[in-house]
Amino acid sequence: MSILIKGGRVVNPATDTDRLLDVLVDESSGRIYSVEENITDEADRIIDATGCYVFPGFIDMHVHMRDPGQTEKGDIATESRAAARGGFTTVLAMPNTKPPVDTPQGIRYVHDKAKKVGLVNVLQVGAITKGMEGKELTDILGMKEEGMVAISEDGKSVMDSGILYDAMCRAASSDITVLSHCEDSTLVRGGVMNESNKSKAFGFPGILKAVENSIAARDIFLAQESGARLHLCHCSTAEVAEMVRLARDMGVRVSGEVCPHHFTLCDEDIPTKKSTEYKMNPPLRSAFDRDAMKEAIRDGILTVISTDHAPHAPADKAGDLTTAAFGIVGLETAASLTHTELVLGGFLDPMGMARCMSYNPATILGLDRGDISKGKMADITIFNPNKTYTIDPADFVGKNTNMPYGGRQVTGRVTATIMRGKITYELVDKKPGGAAGLFKKLRRK
Repeated sequence: MSILIKGGRVVNPATDTDRLLDVLVDESSGRIYSVEENITDEADRIIDATGCYVFPGFIDMHVHMRDPGQTEKGDIATESRAAARGGFTTVLAMPNTKPPVDTPQGIRYVHDKAKKVGLVNVLQVGAITKGMEGKELTDILGMKEEGMVAISEDGKSVMDSGILYDAMCRAASSDITVLSHCEDSTLVRGGVMNESNKSKAFGFPGILKAVENSIAARDIFLAQESGARLHLCHCSTAEVAEMVRLARDMGVRVSGEVCPHHFTLCDEDIPTKKSTEYKMNPPLRSAFDRDAMKEAIRDGILTVISTDHAPHAPADKAGDLTTAAFGIVGLETAASLTHTELVLGGFLDPMGMARCMSYNPATILGLDRGDISKGKMADITIFNPNKTYTIDPADFVGKNTNMPYGGRQVTGRVTATIMRGKITYELVDKKPGGAAGLFKKLRRK
């Protein structure tokens, strides 16, 4: 079986390619057979990619699959569907489940279940400490043997600096990336949104930027001492971006990600005290910080766009900002928001979008992905930059829809996702030549 992608604009950072080319995929091996002009080989399936970008498959370094133990929020099957629809071919699943994924057996459980679903390559991140209690290191080498590529205590920070330093030393010696959620728990003090005039107007406790900044600084210095490869999750402040720039100048192996909500929204966008869909951690910061995130992406300081996809059941988001859970879903909207805000906004070109959403994550994690070249794994995202649509949460395929973008018009949409040579998502017309009524078609392995 073979798939021929015809007439698309191949945007491949690995080879600095940006030109009209055809791509022939061998479905049986899951690899790219050729990337050339005007391929005339016969194929079992032809995809017309005229007017579309052909990107290396998107890689999300920050996803909460909620499996095991929180399947009312999401599970590997439902969030894999959301990922495929969003153009993602690989996702990293965070370990703060119930129980936390802190053993080789836990890693194996997720990987085996994801393979049965067969829609996206799920790489489970291992917890840094047992039970995520911050007291005793996990079996990092044992988890690596099960295919783990990164460790994290996402959802909180390891507050004991000595334990984190020991973990970083082990990670450095084993070529494992450390993903850091930067949050000083002693400074949160019940905060539910950014400390600002808006939080004061609502009468709600605010979250200081120092909550994030102080731990980011600590972790950067620990990475410098240990030699670890450090990746800062969901960066939201101008100060963190500046710290990453300075640290890289000092030779520290540090990178950082920005989530679409942090470069599209700010705290002033929260309309009411009950607008819980705007509650996430780190919180939406000031307009100044929002703009600083866009500039840091433009300037190549923060080099990854991730989602921090965190589904919640409706009951979790009930009440107001003081009672609702932190978290926002993002897999199904990230590419469209990135294209609309950053590419059309002049902060990235299509090559930059491919770098931030595929090539850079692959490089940071040491994955043989993010490359549309002959012989490489056929993980491919086809993206129509001209397709304008309105985000509708009722149309989502993930288990829950907690996000504030309903009714927002965006330009650019994923039209097909290919993972290991198999089509996992397509966006097609209901009728030949039909102009309306687009629907989702998901194929399971």
